[in-house]
Amino acid sequence: MNKLFKALDDPTRRRVLELLREGDLNAGEIGAHFGITGASMSHHLGILLEAGLVQCAKSGQQRVYSLNTTVFQDVLEWIYSIKGDVK
Repeated sequence: MNKLFKALDDPTRRRVLELLREGDLNAGEIGAHFGITGASMSHHLGILLEAGLVQCAKSGQQRVYSLNTTVFQDVLEWIYSIKGDVK
């Protein structure tokens, strides 16, 4: 969970997740939304990958990123489990 919270702690990474909610994007398409270097974007994408929040597939010479919704479902289940049955 620590990697997950680290990934979500950054506004740039949260914005990347919002962009991917609309559909799969390659690294260049994601980077076009930010005023940061390719190396910085690569760093952010690496953290999201390490946390399991995104998946990456090679398409030719490009890497295409998509949301890993399974992780989000797991997190929601975890939150509900610690919340308990509140009436």
